[in-house]
Amino acid sequence: MALIKQLKNDALRTEVYETRAEMGAAAGHAAAEHLRRLLTEKDTVNVVFAAAPSQNEMLAALVAEPGIDWTRVNAFHMDEYIGLPADAPQGFGNFLDRYLFSLVPFGSVNRIDCTATDPAAECARYTALLREYPTDLVCLGIGENGHIAFNDPGFAKFDDPEVVKVVKLDEVCRMQQVHDGCFAKIEDVPTHALTLTVPTLANAPHLVCTVPAPSKCEAVTKTVLGPITEDVPATVMRRHPDCVMYCDRDSGKNL
Repeated sequence: MALIKQLKNDALRTEVYETRAEMGAAAGHAAAEHLRRLLTEKDTVNVVFAAAPSQNEMLAALVAEPGIDWTRVNAFHMDEYIGLPADAPQGFGNFLDRYLFSLVPFGSVNRIDCTATDPAAECARYTALLREYPTDLVCLGIGENGHIAFNDPGFAKFDDPEVVKVVKLDEVCRMQQVHDGCFAKIEDVPTHALTLTVPTLANAPHLVCTVPAPSKCEAVTKTVLGPITEDVPATVMRRHPDCVMYCDRDSGKNL
């Protein structure tokens, strides 16, 4: 793998690879290494996964890694739209079914219900699951606006008291779903979602962050080189003791 650049700012380590495929291979291998080690230390391991096209190469690499007893891994996902049909291909749980959940024999798969008619009750249900199964590893990305999960600027709180909450999605976040090819136009993108909060993600002991593409270049630059601020929620990773962000040449070109 062609690692072309690496740097560290505060606690965050960033690695930039020549191609998106090489970035994904490195990130998937890193996640697998965490899983193999954790499975020697614990009976079961709990992992939260992001669902987005930016994760495709990492997930493919992770699934192909040998020596992981997936039957001892409990899977969760970090956000979900409110109001989509259960079978909507844009649903994040359905995305993860296609690229991960159906491909390896997880001990359990714990999905956020996009059809829940009482979002507050669904937040409470998923909060209880996350408390019962404390997260060991988070595989995440960052958005064009610097969000993590659906914690957008203006809604993200580094000291959020909630574990899971309902959020209104900002226009940049919704437009990203169009750029990613998930929806034809912004009017089709739901306006609200359920998300794990910033501290829910950031308090996990290990983070593997995968961020390709030129559309993420500005967000990556602000995350690594700008001030640590809730206006760029991903900057919280700069305070994390074990987080590596994997970029390709396009997303990391300003570093």
